[in-house]
Amino acid sequence: MIERFKTIFHKPDEVFVLGEKEIEDLIFEAGRIIRAEKNLITLKDGKVIFVGDTHGDLDATRNVISKYLNFKNKVVFLGDYVDRGPNSMENINFLLISKILYPKNLLLLQGNHEGRGIIKFYPANFWEGLSGRLYSLYSSLLSKLPLAAITKNGIIALHGALPDVFRVEEINEIEVGSDLWREITWGDFREREGKFLGDDPFTRRPQFGRGYFQEIMDGLGMNVLIRSHQPDAAGKMYGGRCLTIFTSHAYLQRRTIAISDLKKEVRTVEDLEVLEV
Repeated sequence: MIERFKTIFHKPDEVFVLGEKEIEDLIFEAGRIIRAEKNLITLKDGKVIFVGDTHGDLDATRNVISKYLNFKNKVVFLGDYVDRGPNSMENINFLLISKILYPKNLLLLQGNHEGRGIIKFYPANFWEGLSGRLYSLYSSLLSKLPLAAITKNGIIALHGALPDVFRVEEINEIEVGSDLWREITWGDFREREGKFLGDDPFTRRPQFGRGYFQEIMDGLGMNVLIRSHQPDAAGKMYGGRCLTIFTSHAYLQRRTIAISDLKKEVRTVEDLEVLEV
C-alpha cells in the first residue's frame, strides 16, 4: 500500500478513485501513527507552517503540501478537514496519505468537525454521506488526533480556544468529550473584557474574553496563539497575541497561512509571516 500512497501523493487526482477497501487500509495505516502521538506536540526546530480550516478545499491542501511539506519543515493543520467544501473525502484522505509519508513533519490537529461521534453538528455533509463502517472508522481515527502544538519560541497552536489548564503538559491528560476538549475544539474568542462569557445562544459554542486569554497564555508561558475555527473573529486580537487564520474557500476568499522560523523570537503576530495560498 505504501507504493500506492506514494503514487497518489505525487498524482493527487488519483485520490478521487480510492475504493472503500483502500480507504480502510489508509485509515488503518494512518491510525498506527496517529494513535502513538500525544495530545500535545512540541516543535523544537526548523520552520513551521500553520494552516487553518481547509473544510473540503482539496486545492488549498494540495497547494500547501506541494509547496511546504518536506523533511525540513513542519506543517501544522489546525483541524476541520471535512464538511462544507466539495471534496471532504478526498481532502482528508490526501492528508492521511501525506501523514503516512511524512509522519514527523505533518501534524494534523483535531477540530470540532473531527468530533462528529461526540457532538452532533450541522452541516455535516461528509459524515452523512458515509457508510456505517466508514463512519465508525473515520470517527474513531479522527477523535484520536492531537489537540495542540507548542514551539520553543512561544507559540501555541490549536483549533478553537485555550483550555483552562495551569501547565501545557496538562493538555496530554484531556479526554475527548470533556469540557476542556470542548474549549479547544469548539471555543470562540471575543474582543471583549471578561473571562468566560457564556455559551453562544445559537451555536452553543463557549465564548471567552480578553481576561481569560491573558490569564491562560501568561500561565502557560506562551506569547502567541494561532488558531482557526471562528470566521467572524478579527484576524488579530488581544494586542497582537492571537491570530485567527482560514485556509479554505468554504468560508473566505482569502486563504491564509502563518509561518514561523523557530530560530526567531515571536512576541506578537507581527513576528510571523502571514501569507495567502
